[in-house]
Amino acid sequence: MHVTRPLRTTAPAALLTAGALLALSACGTSEADSTGTNGSGSGKTVEVRVPDPGNSGVLALGKKDGSLDKALGKVGAKVKWTGSAGPFAPAAQAMNADQLDIATGSITSGITSLAQRPGFRFFTAVDPDAAGEGILVRDGSGIDSVTDLVGKKVAVNQGGTGEYLLLKALAKAKIPAEKVERVYLRPDQTAAVLNAGQVDAWAVWATYAVAEIGGGKAHFVADGAAIGSDNYSLNAVRTGFAEQHPEIVRALYDYLHEASAKEKKDPAAYLNVFTDVGPTAVTGKAKEVQTEITAQAGTVDPIGPEDIARFEAVAAFYAEQKVTEEKVDVAAHLLDVEKLT
Repeated sequence: MHVTRPLRTTAPAALLTAGALLALSACGTSEADSTGTNGSGSGKTVEVRVPDPGNSGVLALGKKDGSLDKALGKVGAKVKWTGSAGPFAPAAQAMNADQLDIATGSITSGITSLAQRPGFRFFTAVDPDAAGEGILVRDGSGIDSVTDLVGKKVAVNQGGTGEYLLLKALAKAKIPAEKVERVYLRPDQTAAVLNAGQVDAWAVWATYAVAEIGGGKAHFVADGAAIGSDNYSLNAVRTGFAEQHPEIVRALYDYLHEASAKEKKDPAAYLNVFTDVGPTAVTGKAKEVQTEITAQAGTVDPIGPEDIARFEAVAAFYAEQKVTEEKVDVAAHLLDVEKLT
């Protein structure tokens, strides 16, 4: 068996589940009286509860310029921004508790959430991020390959992208997982721990990697392409919401698909949407890194047969690595968005 242990840090205690659910629960019901008309002809405007997108990305720009509400207004809906975007696990719990309607996550974190009692389905897929995720190390660390991780401590988020990337990299290099110590940490705590030398590497994705790489003191020893990652990004919808409002889910997909294609062509336009200063702004070298990653990224697309095969491969890998007790049936929790009307 592999050895894992949480690392004691001076960062705030982990409050993901309770904190995220409290933030997301301050959202009321998913419908509000209005003069608008939704797809069911009820005369009400349906409120779609979505985590606040922050300062960058398609949803941030859609919030700022009103284009998302305009698109959803055609099917009698509008967004109710609630809580904040973050790890998928607490968002999945919020959907299960009828406190959130839409969330974004990876197939890896999605599988561990599906292993519980899921009340959501995935309806879009974005190809794995070959350039923006990987095993991050500090410059001058002496770690020049995945093989050099043997005997080292690597920070990962348990059951999510980080743990998957590390295990996948080790498997590809034919290194037994127990030869590397996994240190389970929240992603928003890990940068300080890595820079303090308390862990030797960090299996991470673009949301957190960009700032470190942009700071000029860290780099990927193996990126998603080198690892052979099948870590798709997905959008999930609460099952009850999809059953009641399929036309809204389809309209949201159409918006995300078109907007993600625009973002890929002009990544800079989707950065620093509300402010170009402060902790949420992406500046300097980090901005260059992020635009390069986004330009290489995929677009929001329907989930096709080839995607499902890769999802199932990740589920099988997770079961093989004992991340889940058994292989999760991912296909049972997918929607064909092109058939929604």
